[in-house]
Amino acid sequence: MTMASNERDVRSSGLGVGAGTARTAATSATPVATLALSAGLWVVSVRQMDGMDMGVATELGSFPSFVALWLTMMGAMMLPGATPAVLRRAHASRRVGAVPLFVGSYLAVWTLVGVAVYAVYRPRGTVAAGGLAIAAGIYEITPLKRHFREHCREGLHSGLEFGLYCVGSSIGLMLLFVALGVMNVVWMAVIALLIAAQKLLPPRAAIDVPVTLAIVVLGVLILVAPSSVPGLTPPM
Repeated sequence: MTMASNERDVRSSGLGVGAGTARTAATSATPVATLALSAGLWVVSVRQMDGMDMGVATELGSFPSFVALWLTMMGAMMLPGATPAVLRRAHASRRVGAVPLFVGSYLAVWTLVGVAVYAVYRPRGTVAAGGLAIAAGIYEITPLKRHFREHCREGLHSGLEFGLYCVGSSIGLMLLFVALGVMNVVWMAVIALLIAAQKLLPPRAAIDVPVTLAIVVLGVLILVAPSSVPGLTPPM
């Protein structure tokens, strides 16, 4: 082996180490960047939602403005719980654009959910809200929910696939969110916390059953005493 070839090997080795170090640094920064993006979207969401909450009488406004707000809200609510999956994707791929593509396609699925919400949403009063809350609570203990939740916690290769499973897992809680007031920041934070916990923690009956019962009781409370539920009825 000649001296020139040795020098080339050393340079190649150095470039490889440098590239590996850069990838490691980028991967390590992924959770921080994901959570920072979520935090920024929370700030934007709260500002955009200011003055829009009218409880079950909330109007959604124009389609473009709602979809833009919904996308911001979904980024704020869903990214914290998705951070482990985003990190696994960063570890599994060497492509620079793999993580943004994963996150973008994941949020695109939730944006389609927003389009569906806009299509079917109507201010319907407390009776409908109570019924939706009870249905959301019951869904939490169904085998279908358990199936989606298990897959949502796995390291899937596609943000689209990950998004579909997570929608199936969280659709009951999102139904509850829409029923309680889709522009209510407090309920948005509560539902986001529950969704993140279910993504990060394995199913445990000791936790899941009381949560289910609490949602059903909330639905009954909405039916019998709607004024006692914060943010449910328009302020006088």
